[in-house]
Amino acid sequence: MAALADTFLADLDELSDNEADIKEEEDAVDGFMEEDVDGETADLEALNYDDLDSVSKLQKTHRYNDVMQKVEDALQKGSDISMHGLVLEDDPEYQLIVECNALSVDIENEIVIIHNFIRDKYRLKFPELESLVLHPIDYARVVKRIGNEMDLTLIDLEGLLPAATIMVVSVTASTTSGKPLPEDVLNKTVEACDRALVLDSSKKKVLDFVESRMGYIAPNLSAIVGSAVAAKLMGTAGGLFALAKMPACNVQLLGAKKKTLAGFSTATSQHRVGYLEQTEVFQSTPPPLRMRACRLLAAKSTLAARVDSTRGDPSGNTGRAFREEIRKKIEKWQEPPPAKQPKPLPVPDSEPKKKRGGRRLRKMKERYAVTDARKLANRMQFGIPEESSLGDGLGEGYGMLGQAGSGKLRVSITQSKLAAKVAKKFKVYGSSGAASGLTSSLAFTPVQGIELTNPQAHLNQLGSGTQSTYFSETGAFSKIKRT
Repeated sequence: MAALADTFLADLDELSDNEADIKEEEDAVDGFMEEDVDGETADLEALNYDDLDSVSKLQKTHRYNDVMQKVEDALQKGSDISMHGLVLEDDPEYQLIVECNALSVDIENEIVIIHNFIRDKYRLKFPELESLVLHPIDYARVVKRIGNEMDLTLIDLEGLLPAATIMVVSVTASTTSGKPLPEDVLNKTVEACDRALVLDSSKKKVLDFVESRMGYIAPNLSAIVGSAVAAKLMGTAGGLFALAKMPACNVQLLGAKKKTLAGFSTATSQHRVGYLEQTEVFQSTPPPLRMRACRLLAAKSTLAARVDSTRGDPSGNTGRAFREEIRKKIEKWQEPPPAKQPKPLPVPDSEPKKKRGGRRLRKMKERYAVTDARKLANRMQFGIPEESSLGDGLGEGYGMLGQAGSGKLRVSITQSKLAAKVAKKFKVYGSSGAASGLTSSLAFTPVQGIELTNPQAHLNQLGSGTQSTYFSETGAFSKIKRT
């Protein structure tokens, strides 16, 4: 027992030593984590959100200014088709288009950053506005127009927002809990709005340049969706090759924005539709078929982008064929369903059909039904030999006929329904007293042999009164011999 107790004490000492080591390691890890947290906090404190230049840096980069200068020069000079090479990747104008597509993506990201800056500053003045106006550019325009004004009835927002949204914004502003901004904060907010609007105009200029070169860069895609929409698709996707690698379901969503309906019905709003909503094919399609048309446009646009990325058809005939196919399909969808044709009668069969029932069939079955005598003749009783027509089991057997004990054929005769109907139909009208079946008109006499007699006359002579035998003219007295 002493040895066992010493073993337990040794195990407890080892556990205590391990716990001490683990505690030291945890303390060391906690120290490292505290140092990392302090480093991150220092980095966050170094970033000053009050300074707009520390947040938005794209407009001061060399790449932005260089690309925008080239775009402006190209728009002023125009396109020179003779300088276009056969290989699309080696064309300097295509390289500029690729740079423009990348720059448009950076501009979009920069606009989002500036939009967050504006929201953080203007939230003190009108906190509900960011949930009512979701688009960054529209939000910047509205903030710049409102400023520090508390009474929105004095501000004309016509042309910036839809009428329904303007009404909701005006009603919400009358009950808002915001307060006017300080002068320095308001100036920084307005400056951020101006910078967002400048970036938006630069993005439009880049898209205009790409749109002007779409006839050469993507002729088939432009033939389907138009040059403007093709430029926007390429700009958002990041180039023609990136658009060609994108599935059709994602092409349909390029440029899709969350719409603010302000509590109104979503029945007429198009969900999951991006830049393809601006195409002529989509706008000319009836509203119930627009989603199907959008999916078809996205599929054909992806195929056309793949053809353009490999320079498969520079003339654009493939895109025009796709557009004609889309048009025919949409027209086919709008056609009314075919009228129901009258169904002709089937060709009569020459073979007689199987009779499955009816009055005539029931009569025929009753007429040819198996009688009770035949049923008894077809049965045999166990252990009792049957009688036969020739005896000793020869000839036709009688079965159970005549085996009731008397030796006679006792079969219960029941009149069938058919016989009853026939008897009722052919009923004999006359006197109720029918003659016996054993009555005959031939009489055997010892004098003349066979003579014809009238049985009814004999019955009449045996009547009562003067026609009785006692008073008959032919009758005579009988002599009774006395004994």
